[in-house]
Amino acid sequence: MSQRIWSVADAKAHLSEILRLASQEGPQKIGARKPYVVMTEEEWLRLQTPPPHLGRWLIHKFGKAGSLELPDRKVPDRATPLEGFEEQ
Repeated sequence: MSQRIWSVADAKAHLSEILRLASQEGPQKIGARKPYVVMTEEEWLRLQTPPPHLGRWLIHKFGKAGSLELPDRKVPDRATPLEGFEEQ
């Protein structure tokens, strides 16, 4: 969808149309040199909400995924992908 940039004069004449489009299609830009954006309050509040802390997001998203099976520390070390790599 291409976004139309409204001139200030058009915005004054078509305010109800801009509000309807902001509600149905998303934010509407007014002006070219110093643009302003008209959007719904719901969109504004969504943008103001900080993203969750990464650790909390990981626990929330994957915390209930099941138990993680850790290797036994008594088992001899496995080969690493970089084993045999010689620094040049």
